[in-house]
Amino acid sequence: MTSLSPGYRAIVIGASGGIGSAIAEALAADTNCGELIRLSRRDDGLDVTDELSVAQAAERLEGPFQLVFCATGGLTIDGVGPEKALRQISADAMMKQFALNAVGTALVLKHFSPKLDRRNRSLMGFLSARVGSIGDNRLGGWISYRAAKAALNQIVRTAAVELARTHPETVLAALHPGTVATPLTEGYAAGHSRMPPAESAEALLSVLDGLKSGLSGGFFAYDGSAIEW
Repeated sequence: MTSLSPGYRAIVIGASGGIGSAIAEALAADTNCGELIRLSRRDDGLDVTDELSVAQAAERLEGPFQLVFCATGGLTIDGVGPEKALRQISADAMMKQFALNAVGTALVLKHFSPKLDRRNRSLMGFLSARVGSIGDNRLGGWISYRAAKAALNQIVRTAAVELARTHPETVLAALHPGTVATPLTEGYAAGHSRMPPAESAEALLSVLDGLKSGLSGGFFAYDGSAIEW
């Protein structure tokens, strides 16, 4: 993270997951990182679908932090995977997708963005997915997951507009990690190569690090390319 000052402080939310743990390991290996806080539901009881849980996790931390990376999300929730057709839509399953992938993002922003550095460059990244692009949708299907990730993108974009007024050096981004070899993609990546989590993590951090403040709120892939909304 060359653009952040030596000794920068970082938080990884969802640090027990496939990509989240790789993000945390990459930051831990960065000699410029002065402090790394790892938070997850498995290890800390942090549930991003529960506002009290998110609020209490944030309250325990004293800022400022220069990097917050939220690596939470889910494709299959409570055993229910993505729909292939309209007839498979379940209101309950759709609400769970939004709770985890969209509302969780909003709650993290609400409670953790006040911990960001107001005076110096700071970064906040969120795992999105290319299938959340409305303009890039050519195949259909996966309605609940697509819609929840599209909502995540809008949440990040809107938050970036607001934060620019109080945190002019802060950059927010929705990030597509690629098809990564994690439990999330297992069973859905037939015929597609999957990159190692460590490779995706390094790429995502590099992309986030390279963004200027004028690009805050954008949607970017692991290779640095902008993804249409």
